[in-house]
Amino acid sequence: MNARRRRTACALSVALSIAVASTSTSCSSGESGGAQPMTTASGRSTTTAEAPSTSPTTLASPSTVPGSPERLVVRVVETVAHDTDAFTEGLVFSDDGRLFESRGLEGESSVSELDPTTGKVLRSQALDADQFGEGLAIGPGGLVQLTWKSGVARTWNLTDLAPGIEMTYSGEGWGLTFNESEFIQSDGSATLTFRDADSFQAVGSVQVANGTTPVDQINELEWIEGNVLANVWHSDEIMQIDPDSGAVTAVIDASTLWNDPERTSEMTLNGIAHRPGDPANRVWLTGKNWPEIFIVDLVAA
Repeated sequence: MNARRRRTACALSVALSIAVASTSTSCSSGESGGAQPMTTASGRSTTTAEAPSTSPTTLASPSTVPGSPERLVVRVVETVAHDTDAFTEGLVFSDDGRLFESRGLEGESSVSELDPTTGKVLRSQALDADQFGEGLAIGPGGLVQLTWKSGVARTWNLTDLAPGIEMTYSGEGWGLTFNESEFIQSDGSATLTFRDADSFQAVGSVQVANGTTPVDQINELEWIEGNVLANVWHSDEIMQIDPDSGAVTAVIDASTLWNDPERTSEMTLNGIAHRPGDPANRVWLTGKNWPEIFIVDLVAA
């Protein structure tokens, strides 16, 4: 883990503490290609054939983290219109404040840039008809978009969404984020897989647990100053995860955001983005076929 990551590992928790003061769950891919995993004291497993260049900081494992995760709720600050035809699978801001979205479903999948003020699509590129778009992140080379079962990660130029190279991986692709040095990917299980920023090869993994209970069906991911925020499929709860141990350090209840009687079980909360310059506890949230993007502050329950 790089020095910057160590320095910022507690920043979100600090920001949430400030907010508190002011307001008062498979289908693991696993990359089983023959190299044997090695579990570190922190809980993160590294693949010996592709071990990271630095060792992760030793933290308590999920089963030994004292106390229960902090309980947080969302306080809506503002809303932005969102296309109800958008089957949202990923949401991410660039460093200069541009907003991008990955949409799923075979024959309907795309990557788009959205106007963060109006929610309108500024430009868009369709995926191949047999590809189901999934998680979206920005790495050193631009946008990287997962596909559900194709085993292909598509890349896109940030400036004009021109298609770039394709990278391959094993298993299913669900959520994706970038931690300033590596990609972090979910596959619908309780596993988060760390991937090399250039080759996209797996370099390690961690198992996510709330206390001693594994949290599977982890979906869309967002990296915010040393923590991973994760949607859980068919849930209105967001998990804040320590990336080194896999421990859930906070559970965010977002069930108050959209309760329309016409909302179906598949219209699940799935889209987390943090805009550069915003406080660490302010995030943009939406879901599959939701009518709005909600800009919210995470505060104590």
